[in-house]
Amino acid sequence: MFSGQLIGVDVGGTKVAVATLENERLSDPVVQPTQAESADDLLGEVIAAIESARGPSTAAVGIGVPSVVEFATGRVRSSINLHLADLNLRAVLEERLGLPVFVDNDATLAALDEAFDDGGRALVQNLVMFTVGTGIGGGLVLGGRVYRGASGAAGELGHTLIGADLAHGAPERDRFPQSGSLESLAAGRELDRLAEKLAAHAPSSRLGKLAASGQPIDGHVAVQSAKAGDPDSIELLRVLGERLGVGIANAINTFDPEVVAIGGGVSTAGDLLLGPASEVARRFMLPGVGERTEIRLARHGQEAGVRGAALLAGLELAESDAVRAATRTGPQPA
Repeated sequence: MFSGQLIGVDVGGTKVAVATLENERLSDPVVQPTQAESADDLLGEVIAAIESARGPSTAAVGIGVPSVVEFATGRVRSSINLHLADLNLRAVLEERLGLPVFVDNDATLAALDEAFDDGGRALVQNLVMFTVGTGIGGGLVLGGRVYRGASGAAGELGHTLIGADLAHGAPERDRFPQSGSLESLAAGRELDRLAEKLAAHAPSSRLGKLAASGQPIDGHVAVQSAKAGDPDSIELLRVLGERLGVGIANAINTFDPEVVAIGGGVSTAGDLLLGPASEVARRFMLPGVGERTEIRLARHGQEAGVRGAALLAGLELAESDAVRAATRTGPQPA
């Protein structure tokens, strides 16, 4: 069990969410829209969110960002949707807050959320996380620990190539997400495109009629229509789910995990996405691999980011304390 209060922060392109974890209970997240147009503006909003949650027993802060993070230093190596590229976010925040701060990729923190309970105890030893939102992120917990790779950036599962045209050898490099990547074929942006295309080419469909009435058509509308029983929208989610299933099969064949969890905004489609994804993943798994793998939806929805961030703070603080204690004690006699 962690000691003290832990603050979890989930930084997105349009919002900052913050919650506290104390005595194994997560507070209700507070979400504030962000309108930052610079790194300084965004830092000010993040600091304000943290200070609003800070209490006398606050011990550490965990922060998730949709960016490639050098975990050892807390430096944001690259960031597409935020003004944080090449910023040592951890050092800046520790200086301004006077607290230990830990920074990681938001999908990695979603994996932490799935694999650990509120006291930091491992529930799953080997887990692969897919976050299916506007893009597709990924996180890995292997052997009961987060796996970050040599540079701290492992888990970019959205950039797994599942549909590249290799008839004449490797294609030319494209901008990211690459053509044929899981993200280009199965993320929320692709569902937006498929929904818009359906509405334009089938004016008598539910989506076509909504478009004719002036309703903007995107993936959210497609999910809502599918849940309402619209067969065309259900078909769009089948296509997206089956594409996702190919990526899941690749992950299972590589890691043989106990759990594959699917989170992110598109996962609100529930079984309409999970069903075809699971069926295709099982179809393409190597016989003998993944026999113990559960493919399921993520457990905590919109709380996953802040909860994972708070867990990160607690786990890293506990590890730092253990290292300091071992250093003070020194080697024990045989």
